[in-house]
Amino acid sequence: MANFDDQKPLRKISEAFKDLANTVNSQTPDLELELAPFSHACSLVSPLFACLGIAFKFAEIDYVAKVRDLGEASKSIGTLQTMMNRDVEANCVRLAGSHTRNLLRVKRGLDMVRVLFEQIISTEGNSLKNPASTAYAQVFAPHHGWAIRKAVAAGMYALPTKVQLLKKLNEDETTARIEMQNYIDSSVPVIMYIDNLFLSRELGLDW
Repeated sequence: MANFDDQKPLRKISEAFKDLANTVNSQTPDLELELAPFSHACSLVSPLFACLGIAFKFAEIDYVAKVRDLGEASKSIGTLQTMMNRDVEANCVRLAGSHTRNLLRVKRGLDMVRVLFEQIISTEGNSLKNPASTAYAQVFAPHHGWAIRKAVAAGMYALPTKVQLLKKLNEDETTARIEMQNYIDSSVPVIMYIDNLFLSRELGLDW
């Protein structure tokens, strides 16, 4: 069950990612995104998966563990670039448990939430089944085997309604739309930035 210390979790998430986006968009030469504020912003997103129930339980468990790893890494590593460079040098990028592999998984979680919010904003009605199914299909399904996809499909029938989700988030539809759109706008440049870190090192994004 999600337990929000902050009474406006969506606002907290959107503000944290706005700060990250401002950094990424600053056009500063030799820009490096600091790992500590990034992992903190990602941690604010974690309870959203819990709000979606059993369909995204796998994502919640996986995402929370990966974000926790990045948070621990931030105590001794300054930036995402430094973290990735260390893994490249140690030849452990693709090994389970590597910080870089965990970063890729966290990025997918952020992307899934972005697509989910886009679909919620653009979809009429009270059901979250289509928004959640679309988000899962676009971001997670290509990387999952048949068993996980089947379990997620079954779990979609236990999703909360949009009204129930907004109640958990302590938002009405108007304020939720604003904060969801703010997250969408802010997360896009951050996600692109992370993608570029992988592509510039020829690591790819499909593993």
